[in-house]
Amino acid sequence: MRLVDKPKILVVNDDANSLFALTNLLEQWASQENYEVVAARSGEEALREVLTHDFAVILLDVNMPGMDGFETAEAIHQRPRSSDIPIIFITAFVADELDRLKAYQKGAVDFLFTPVIPQILYAKISVFVSLATKNEELRRQARQLSQRTADLIASNQRLLREIEERKTAERASHAKDEFLAMLGHELRNPLSAISSAASLIGLPGVNADSVGHAKKIIQRQSRHLGRIVDDLLDLSRAMSGKILLNRLPLDMGALLKTTLETFRATGRLEDYHVSAEVAPCWVNGDATRLEQVISNLLDNALKYTPPGGRIEVLSDVDEGEVTISVHDSGVGISADLLPQVFDVFVQGASTLDRAQGGLGIGLSLVRRLVELHGGNVYAESEGPGEGSTFTLHLPCIDHVTETKAPPMDTSEHPKPAVLLVEDNDDGREMMAMMLGCYGYPVQHAADGFQGLATAAAAKPDIALVDIGLPGIDGYEVARRMRANPETHHIKLIALTGYGLADDQRRVMDAGFDMHLVKPVDVDLLLRAIDECMARTPATARA
Repeated sequence: MRLVDKPKILVVNDDANSLFALTNLLEQWASQENYEVVAARSGEEALREVLTHDFAVILLDVNMPGMDGFETAEAIHQRPRSSDIPIIFITAFVADELDRLKAYQKGAVDFLFTPVIPQILYAKISVFVSLATKNEELRRQARQLSQRTADLIASNQRLLREIEERKTAERASHAKDEFLAMLGHELRNPLSAISSAASLIGLPGVNADSVGHAKKIIQRQSRHLGRIVDDLLDLSRAMSGKILLNRLPLDMGALLKTTLETFRATGRLEDYHVSAEVAPCWVNGDATRLEQVISNLLDNALKYTPPGGRIEVLSDVDEGEVTISVHDSGVGISADLLPQVFDVFVQGASTLDRAQGGLGIGLSLVRRLVELHGGNVYAESEGPGEGSTFTLHLPCIDHVTETKAPPMDTSEHPKPAVLLVEDNDDGREMMAMMLGCYGYPVQHAADGFQGLATAAAAKPDIALVDIGLPGIDGYEVARRMRANPETHHIKLIALTGYGLADDQRRVMDAGFDMHLVKPVDVDLLLRAIDECMARTPATARA
């Protein structure tokens, strides 16, 4: 029988001596009462412990700097999993009736006054430890009973399904193993090139041409790594329905030509015979996502077509639909694989020497993005060695006359002073150096509190703030800067690794003017700074 986990007692006190004395006193009885003692120096640290562990009782100091005991208790009890944890407040002051009422409203079950009397403390915690032990044992027994009941109900069905499920699981496991192996291969290739190029730059006697070539390799392979990460994230978002489309009237014919030109400019089509018959065809779509669809279909054709092969791209409008097809003369698709080519973790036969690489998730992403646009996509092939054709259909709209954008203001202006708040030392140093090279005066800070102090002292024009900061996160930095009359005017751009709609909403609610997802391309960052500085206070966070 599995042993019941020991109950845990959390002691929260900002005074190191008091915390040490109280935890030592509790540990004298820990072996006898069979519990563990966990210590926290602040309300924030206590919340992190509550996220990690379940506690039989919490001994919480009332008077703490920053988040006091009442605020800490309220935060603990707002979380469903920790809402029932009993809290005993510890205070050096005699609490009046209003303080007691406030404490009980925040979830307290009792008060202890310092200096704590050991016998009283022992009597109180013994009750809660015993109660937690019995509750855990009851929950364990309930889980066992529930599991036995479920096992009995499902046993007949499970016996009938077992063989088929085992086969399905083996197929899925094999596909995932292949995917992980491919992912490791695809990550190691650009990482190896980046490492070699970086080592070359540091060698003595290397000439300027070699250094320039090495830098281009680092940039190119870094972009490749970024695309791999983007594919993984986009697939996850698409499968969970968290991709939001920015739909506008779009000429798919022009988009196809632009995408093909991009592939030609990078030299990816030079070993192939590529033809295109593209007609103007308008849809209501997200240009970035539809370009991603076309790029993935071209990537797939290149991946499975040997050099010297033929690739054809066609577009047309028929009966209210835009039809786009990508045909290749490559390895083709077997009849048993054809129904599964758009499934996650499914790839055709791959070889170790294929030049294009890839993760095998592009077609899954294609299908989901096309469906989000109200269309559909399917694959055709006569079999191995006969090539393949991928065709997508999208609802079309009437032709839209394009309006020319106003010319960009290229006049020279003084560069705004920038504050960079980033806890990653290497990332902070590189971004500061990069901005400095473009003429921006840059100051930087390694955490939220330092960032607030630097902002108040230096009063920069704009602050680039990482969200995942130690101490206080970027959301709190933004809120405090907006609340401070000395810093409320500073433009704020959030830098984060999260780009879902909910992440953007939280960023804007905290007071940021703009939201950028890491890694941030330098051109995009400079444009974002210019755009942010050009906004008026009334429209900055519209």
